Amino acid sequence: MRENEDFDGPRDEELAAKIEPFDSFWEAPSDVEKGYASFGRFYRHNYLARIPQNRAARILVVSCGPGYFVQLLKDEGYENATGIDSSREKIEWGRRRGLDCRVARVFRFLRESDDPLDLIFCEQEINHLTKSEILAFLEACRAALRPGGTLIVHSINGANPMTGSESRAGNFDHYNSFTEYSLRQILLHAGFRHVEAFPLHLYVFWTNPLNYVALVVFGVSSLLFRAYFRLVGKDATILTKKIAACGQRPDAAEAG
Repeated sequence: MRENEDFDGPRDEELAAKIEPFDSFWEAPSDVEKGYASFGRFYRHNYLARIPQNRAARILVVSCGPGYFVQLLKDEGYENATGIDSSREKIEWGRRRGLDCRVARVFRFLRESDDPLDLIFCEQEINHLTKSEILAFLEACRAALRPGGTLIVHSINGANPMTGSESRAGNFDHYNSFTEYSLRQILLHAGFRHVEAFPLHLYVFWTNPLNYVALVVFGVSSLLFRAYFRLVGKDATILTKKIAACGQRPDAAEAG
């Protein structure tokens, strides 16, 4: 690897989050092995349509933990998917499955990246970075992507009336929250184009009857909350617990 001259951001050891660091995945269930199936369904439903169709695409999964998203990519035929995480213990789960998972710190890895990436997928919420760290992270991702390459990030959704405040305050290492507007805003500010914010749906487990009950309850409550937002002059349409966004690094024509 060589030093990336396009980026000079913070050092990994300087990042503010210490209890749940940004460069490690913290959402795995206590039964780590079961997570490959449950997270696989979640990722397939919410993300698969937004990743490159080319199975030879170079993909980096940041904060990959046991390699849940890397496993999904392998199952879908992707040949060049690499996961990084600062926790050696979590990485070992992926390695035992034959996944290309590596112990690495995210800023250093991006800074020293050799070949441009087609996709950077972030498994850890960017809420674990301060605002200045988020700007530096997005800059590092843009520099590591090829022109036209895609970044996918996600966040707790500050617009959710029931969980937005609790999700931010409930974790000492949560420094912010985003809405569909502010998530698009920060990616556009960081130089990404064709930015799209989208909801992350939790109820994707179709063999569980309670899944359908939860869908109905969430759908009805969302309509009521959207009506309330309209009454106070707000236009929030994405009210899921978590929210994601994708954007592309401009190609030569767009950059010009």
